[in-house]
Order: sequence, then C-alpha cells, then structure tokens
Amino acid sequence: MRGRRYYTSGILLPAPGRTPPQPVVFPTTAVGGSSVGSVTPGVPRLRLPGSIAAGECFGAFVVRIIDSSGRRLGLPGVPPREYNLNWHPGHSPSPLLAVPDPGTRVGSMSQRTSGSCRGPIDRRHWLQLGGLNLGALCSGMHPRDWQLHGALDRRDEDFSVILFWANGGPSHLDLFDLKPQAPREYRGPFRPISTNVIGLQISELLPRLASRADKFTLIRSLHHERVEHSGGTNRFLTGYPSVAANLADSEFPEIGSVVSKQLASRARDIPLFIANTKFYGGGSAYLGTSHKPYMPSPNPLTSSGNNRYDPVPLFRGPRQVDRLAISGDGVVTLRRRQKLLESLDRIPRSLDARQRLGSIDVLQRRAVEMLASPRMRTAFDLARETIATRARYGHTHWGKSLLTCRRLVEAGVRFVQCQATFRLNPTTGRTSNWDDHSVNSDIFQAYREKLPSFDQSVSALIDDLYRRGLDRRVLFIFCGEFGRTPQIRHQDSSGRPGRDHWSRAMSVLLAGGGLKMGQVIGQTNARAEEPIERIMNSNCLLATIYRRFGIDPAEAYLDHAGRPIPILSEGRPIAELF
Repeated sequence: MRGRRYYTSGILLPAPGRTPPQPVVFPTTAVGGSSVGSVTPGVPRLRLPGSIAAGECFGAFVVRIIDSSGRRLGLPGVPPREYNLNWHPGHSPSPLLAVPDPGTRVGSMSQRTSGSCRGPIDRRHWLQLGGLNLGALCSGMHPRDWQLHGALDRRDEDFSVILFWANGGPSHLDLFDLKPQAPREYRGPFRPISTNVIGLQISELLPRLASRADKFTLIRSLHHERVEHSGGTNRFLTGYPSVAANLADSEFPEIGSVVSKQLASRARDIPLFIANTKFYGGGSAYLGTSHKPYMPSPNPLTSSGNNRYDPVPLFRGPRQVDRLAISGDGVVTLRRRQKLLESLDRIPRSLDARQRLGSIDVLQRRAVEMLASPRMRTAFDLARETIATRARYGHTHWGKSLLTCRRLVEAGVRFVQCQATFRLNPTTGRTSNWDDHSVNSDIFQAYREKLPSFDQSVSALIDDLYRRGLDRRVLFIFCGEFGRTPQIRHQDSSGRPGRDHWSRAMSVLLAGGGLKMGQVIGQTNARAEEPIERIMNSNCLLATIYRRFGIDPAEAYLDHAGRPIPILSEGRPIAELF
C-alpha cells in the first residue's frame, strides 16, 4: 500500500426535511485518516468535516486510489474502477464509514414527484440520486421533492398483507371492469350485475362478492409498461422494470422481501414472509437470501416458477408424518445439534466477503426456531378449524389456501404470498393459471369453471377479516402481473377464444387493511383499453402498502454494485384509500 493514496470527490445534498442554503461540495477529500499520505492496509474509511451535523445531509462519493505515478487503481480485491462509497450520518458529527455490503440500508433518498415510471434508474437519474454530478444538478435537472409522498403511518408491527396473485394475468373485462356497450369482439359473453354499492357492477360469475362490495375497493386504472410474465411480475412487485426480459429471478427485491428486511429487527419464531411457491420474476435480489420467502413445501415442479404445482402446501411426507411436528424431547435434541453445528463451523468469517455464510447462519437459526415453534405448527393445521368454516371457504385448493393464509397472518406472518393457480382436475392434476391465450384454453369456459371457487373462497376470507376483527390490520389484495387484451383473439384452427397480455390497463381488488372500502377508483375508456380517469402506475399500489406498514419508500439499500437504490424511485400512495 506504500505510495498509494485514497481520494474521494462528490457532493452532499440536503437530507429530507433539511434546508441547508446550498449543497456542500467536496472536490477532493483524503480518505484513510486525517492526512494525505500512505494508507494503512485495510478497508478505507472516509472522514467527513465536523461542521456537518448528523442527519443534515446525505451523499455518495467516488473513491479513487492513486499511485505515485498518478495511475488510478482499484480497491483491494476490487477491479480498478470507480467505487461508490455511500454515507448517511448516524450518530457522530464526524462519522467514519467503511465500504458497505450489498443490502446495507443507506438512509433516505429523494423521490420524483411524477406519478409515472419511465424505466429503471438510468445514468442521469443515478447521478441525481447519488449526487455525483454537481454540474448536472446546476444545468436543468429538476429539484428534489424532499418531502415523503404522503405522511408515513406509524410503524405497525401487527400489520399484514395477503397477496392472492393471479399469475398469468386476469382479464379485467371479464371480472371487475365489464363493458356491456362495447362491440361484441371486446365485451365477451358475461354480463355485469349490480352490487350492494350503488353504481358498482362486477361479473355475473361473482354473486357472493357482489353482495360484499361495501367491504372491498376496486382500482380500475393501474398500468405499467411490461407485457411479458417475468417482466410484468418483476415490475409490479418491485417497482422497477428489469433491464432484461424473462428473468427467473428479480434484479430488485420484491415487496415481501423489503417488508422482511424492514421488520427483521427482533427475534421471531415464525417467518415474516411466506409464499406457497416461487414467483417467476420475483426474489430478494441484493437484500440477501435470508429475506427470500419461506416456502414450507417446495415442489420440484415449481422450481422454475411454472404452473405445475399444488397450490396447497404439502405438510406431510410420504408416510403421513407431519413435517412440522416435533416433540418436546425433539426440541432438546434439535438445540443440541444446533450447538454442535456451531462448534464445528470454524470457517473464518473474515473470508466471507459477500456474507453468504451469514445468510446460511440466519436460515439455520430460523429453521430451528420454526421447528420448535408451536405457532408455526398450528398455523398450517386446518383441522383446527370447524367443519363449517372449512365448508365456507370450500373444499378446493383456493379455499384451503386462503384459509391457510388467514391462519398465517393471525399467527404473526407479515406478508403472505399465495399464487392463485387452480387445480381443475384433481385426478389428472391438470392446472389452470390466468394466462388464457386462445392457444392455452377457452378463456370463457375457464372462467366458468374457476370463478365459482374464486367467488366462494375470497368472499369467505373477506367475511373472516371483518368477523374476526382483522379488517384494520390485514390487507387482502387480488391482482396479477397485467390484464388481458380488450379485443378477443381466436385460435385459427379451432376458433377457440382467448385474450393476450395487456399491461396498459388492469384491475385490482383490495379488502381490509384499515383502508376506505366500498368504492371504485379510476376508470378506463369504453373498450377498457387504457385508463382515462385517475391514471396511476403500479408503484402507487406499492407506495400505499409501504405507507400502511410504516415503511419509508425513499429509504435506499446498496445493490451488488454498491449503488444506493431506493425502495421506490417514484409513486404516491393512493389518497382515496386513506
């Protein structure tokens, strides 16, 4: 390290809620101590001036290593390049910061005021967020909106979400946004029926929900720009469009992983985030393995996220032994084995540069906690419900799945993700998702088969949210990655009808969550092709959910490249719901 010097350059911007007269500029600042010179081997540190009080500013710095000849080098173990060193003041007026790990929280980033999304963070937007280009800021980039888009709710440790995900994309025209006056090739065969909310109509195949419209709200004007399954899923659940198409795993953390990360400060014997199967296009990304959804019974057929799986988790093995059951003696044995494992695990953590071993430790600890937890065992045991309750939900995969979801949030799970694939034929195992192209199925016959079960199970869950006092703290959401094409398409050979992918308009059903129910938000045009009233993209729904959790969507985490990425770069909570 002799003869090498670390330098930083960049700016500090006012933190949200602070109004310093101007940005603080650091054209050249020494790193690695109070003087410029040879740096002691180790992780470089950044010393900030004592004149900047903690909490007043945030910023990003580019670290450069210069040798005696002036040649730019890389950090130790890092290829020669610019390295982003991000800072958010903590407690001391002159904080020191080591190079942070991926997934590290770096404070609050500013958000755009626009309600639309144009894509992932591009270079110009990144320079704005990181504050690395003072010239760009002075040459016309619009100023930051330092205030959060809507007041945050108090952090609610008891709030939960049940996301009933219609993978494939449900048809808004055949469920919640029917257009009986549209041409025949658009409207389909189903007629709208009135509900117990004046002026609100939904499909005739949903009579039970029609009698409960005062207990849910429909949003008819959401949209985004991605029309492939993984891209649409990724866009909807993360708030960012992926750079590449058809990614099995997300480049950005999905909402359940963010909730897990935000609420993971205290020890728990039950997971924060549970899913009944992997979402194609979802994932925890740079937040780490420990914030992936817990899947009690992964089915090998679902490892790629396709639709060949049993939506109800399999909680018993081949010999009908309860996989989650464990005796009192077994708990003692389990704890002893855990201690033995810890004593054998002597791999130096200093060699674990990317914290993979730490993630394994977290997963092992959580597995032990869950196996020893009576709450975890009983949450999945539907036999504890009365026969009448199980009959209300229906002896179907959706009925059992949604009843399990209700039990999980009552047990303390904060985000439950349930993929709404329907087992059409229990004997053959043929399943149906919501991807009703004409080449896949007759969309209208498929809806006649599955909507009665959907109507029954969702209505039963909504009833239970209100009967059991859960409507203030549990939000139920039904949606998919996009809607379907307004114009019906027919397969050339058979004439079978279907609808294709359509992300320019979609409908979402919300129930509970302490939000205002019994209303319709937004409107599409006469053919349901695009919103014409209260137009908003899918980030608005995510911002609404984060607000109810008390999570600041302007908070940022470092990605694998060391860049601070805010939870959401744009999107306002839906005001009509509050």
